[in-house]
Amino acid sequence: MRLVSLTLFALTGLVVGCWATFLPESFYSDFPGVRPGYVSVDGPYNQHLVRDVGAMFLALGALTVGAMIVRTTTVTRLTGLAWLVFSVPHAFYHFTHLHVFQPLDQALNVVGLSALVLLALVLVVLPAKVSGAGGPARSRVP
Repeated sequence: MRLVSLTLFALTGLVVGCWATFLPESFYSDFPGVRPGYVSVDGPYNQHLVRDVGAMFLALGALTVGAMIVRTTTVTRLTGLAWLVFSVPHAFYHFTHLHVFQPLDQALNVVGLSALVLLALVLVVLPAKVSGAGGPARSRVP
């Protein structure tokens, strides 16, 4: 479950991060790409803000890729914590501003943003992998 969560976070961070950083106008008007723009309904375009959001997603994506390479329980938990610190206030904001969306998009926001929070919690609270000797493994997690 950790590897699945890390993979989803890595993809999210890198795809969203690249899109917002390198194509900010497109991100502003077209995100998430399959529905009407979610960012543009919330105020005027601000290239600086969109690029900063992209850079933050890239940083989280890079951290997540690093966690997938290192694969220690501690680094995995810290990565989950970083995503949780971002995802909880992000979800809270959107949950309190759903009125700008159509009903389907309201539901998609709640489901998608809740999934990010839950996946981050998975990374933070899953128990450490147990070694064959009975103690917690400090090297790699599945």
